Amino acid sequence: MVIMNLSFLTTIVMAMRKHLRRSRRKLFSLKAWKVRLVFWVGAILVGCISALFAILSEKADMMFHQIAATGHWIPLIITPLGLTLIVWMTRNLAPGSQGSGIPQAIAALETRSKSRLLSIRIAVGKILLTILGLLSGASIGREGPSVHIGASIMYSLGRFAKFPPHYMEKGLILAGSAAGIAAAFNTPLAGIVFAIEEMSKSFEQRNSGIVTTAVVFAGLIAMVILGQYHYFGSSSASLPDLSAWLAVPVCGIIGGLLGGMFTALLLYVTEVAAPFIRHYPYKVALICGAAVALFGYYSGYQTSGTGYHAAKTIITGSAEFDPMFPISKMGATLASYLSGIPGGIFAPSLATGAGVGADLGHWLPVAPVAVMVMLGMVAYFSGVVQAPITAFIIVMEMTDNQEMLLPLMATAFLAYGSAHLVCPKPLYHTLAQTFLEPKR
Repeated sequence: MVIMNLSFLTTIVMAMRKHLRRSRRKLFSLKAWKVRLVFWVGAILVGCISALFAILSEKADMMFHQIAATGHWIPLIITPLGLTLIVWMTRNLAPGSQGSGIPQAIAALETRSKSRLLSIRIAVGKILLTILGLLSGASIGREGPSVHIGASIMYSLGRFAKFPPHYMEKGLILAGSAAGIAAAFNTPLAGIVFAIEEMSKSFEQRNSGIVTTAVVFAGLIAMVILGQYHYFGSSSASLPDLSAWLAVPVCGIIGGLLGGMFTALLLYVTEVAAPFIRHYPYKVALICGAAVALFGYYSGYQTSGTGYHAAKTIITGSAEFDPMFPISKMGATLASYLSGIPGGIFAPSLATGAGVGADLGHWLPVAPVAVMVMLGMVAYFSGVVQAPITAFIIVMEMTDNQEMLLPLMATAFLAYGSAHLVCPKPLYHTLAQTFLEPKR
């Protein structure tokens, strides 16, 4: 028995020595430090570029609204012409940069020819054309493009450093995507969860440290440049009593159904209109631009741009009640996406959800309006992207409200279930199929 115990102890000691030797080799290995430095430099670059992208996008959005304020009719001209010009530039100068960018990043995880979806040229085009889209009054966001930009930067650095294939296939793209969303929203936890839940359905253990490190570096750099802030400010909304919990199923089911309907409509129109869009891209852009301009005109241009300011005024209760805002924003976002310009749907979906919550708060006042707005936001967003964990974490971090964690969580999962009944296909993974190479 003693001999067996000694043999067992000897085996453990030898294994520990082997592990320590391997750890020391990794610590002082030039190859290991090369990997670390590339990830750190990449994350810092993503944070800097995402912060600059945020500043320029905000200025472009403000400039458009200033133009609209000087002449209510001016956007009726510049929006259709602007979107048509952007589509021409996208097709001729930056092919592959159209749309949100999240489907391209997802497709890059599954295809061998990643360079046609992720490159510095595409990242630069994505930034400039998204800013031009906001300057034209399109209903788009910069958060999806930030994912595409982050993934492109990390992948390009990995190619330059000649990383091994397993880093190229998963780690770099996931890290860049997570860093992009974390820096864009100043929501580090949501960045990590987004990479796990939406970008990669099978998250490997070896990628966890890579993604976390990238998110921390990118988030810190963005915070240094933009300052400590919460995307929609700080909300003190909470459920006052047990009866107010009725707001959870009300917002979860209705918001989820509306989000699922938007996704189903977007996927259906994209598929049906694909041949027409392929043959007449500029006519489609002009028609979609005219639709975006009309939605903006009749809403006082509240539906134009990211929707950030409209959502913030709804959350803080400083906006006038407009029951048609969520429908108008939904229509403007759909038309903007179908036009073929670069731009995401994250921020527009959050703004639409805030409008849905405000409507429900006025028509079904089962809880304070501020609560209904937050729940409507998470419900509609969860219904659109069908990523409930990302949805409730991102809204909680953006509003700096931990008290609403459980209601937000319950609403997000109810919305996910409701949306799945209307549209069983996940938005980004379905759109990603169009970027994959046909199987031989």
